[in-house]
Amino acid sequence: MRYALTLAAILSVTSAIAQSLSNDQIRDMLRQVAAKDMENDKKQRDYTYTEREVENHLDGKGRISSTESKTFDVMELYGEQVRRLVAKDGHPLSGDDARKEEEKIQKRVDKRKNESENDRAKRREREEKDREKDRKFVSEVADAYDFRLVGIESPAGRETYVIDAEPRPGFHAQLAEAKILPKFRFRAWIDKQELEWKKLDIQCIDTVSFGLFIARLHKDSRILIEQTRVNDEVWLPQHISAKVDARIALVKGFNIQADVTFSDYKKFSADTKLLQ
Repeated sequence: MRYALTLAAILSVTSAIAQSLSNDQIRDMLRQVAAKDMENDKKQRDYTYTEREVENHLDGKGRISSTESKTFDVMELYGEQVRRLVAKDGHPLSGDDARKEEEKIQKRVDKRKNESENDRAKRREREEKDREKDRKFVSEVADAYDFRLVGIESPAGRETYVIDAEPRPGFHAQLAEAKILPKFRFRAWIDKQELEWKKLDIQCIDTVSFGLFIARLHKDSRILIEQTRVNDEVWLPQHISAKVDARIALVKGFNIQADVTFSDYKKFSADTKLLQ
């Protein structure tokens, strides 16, 4: 009986919390979160880190038929993100493969290092246009959903708002990229103190088609994205997992479980940072 009363009290408090933020207040909060996320993206360029990708291919019964993994060292060199492949399927690259990878990286670095002022200016202009498109897309995300605060949780000891987002009836996308938004719902965990998103659980609720070759992402495909606080100054990717059921050109089907982890974040030192 005591536990039943305790549960009832918790549910009562959670219900009161859930009613304390309106849909419009949550929408404004998510815009703030998105703006901070763009700043995090810029700060990520100041860090090197390790990225490990694991891809499980599933058979028709959902059993793993094959597994591939790749590990990358990631850094920003001359304004471009560089991913150096260092291991495949848990084994460091062989001498020849490692040499070829280094040569490939060096060609990219040399291209940027010798970039003319005119080409650099054009590249920066393109990048700014991409950032502006990202800002517009974020605004459309805020407009595309009805939001509901369902409670407060404390992963890793930090209080987070738990917010559900359902497609808003009558939403009309302005950007072509935003037209797929009504085919997804998501739950977001937002750090209460810093208004940074901690986790996103995104579910495909209808078949999504895109591309000239008609790639289709099927209903119930799911993506989970998690971030972590680094160096008391920035929130960066920690983990991405996805279960994807897709078909390319209406012929070849893919049933994949993908898992990506990000680790070993280190800030560039002043003498090794090569940014333009």
